[in-house]
Amino acid sequence: MNKKVNTLLFILGATLFNIIVTVGAFLLLLMAYANFLMRRLGENINAWSVPLIFIAAIAISFVVYRLTLNLVLKKIDMERYFDPIFQFRRRH
Repeated sequence: MNKKVNTLLFILGATLFNIIVTVGAFLLLLMAYANFLMRRLGENINAWSVPLIFIAAIAISFVVYRLTLNLVLKKIDMERYFDPIFQFRRRH
């Protein structure tokens, strides 16, 4: 495989990983809300619960994605295996 294929596979894999982490965090937070918070707070807070859980899941997935990406970047030499996505033209 060449660098362009590696880059494409890395981007697809990272996107899939981010989606899986977001959905997993959303489901875990939703289950925690249903089991714990709903019993304690009652049904008065239901209108804002799902949007807040969704925003929290996105924030959690962002943090997990950044930490995982930093670990991968430390272990892999990006210039050796991947092609740059954006190439800037030099002005003469």
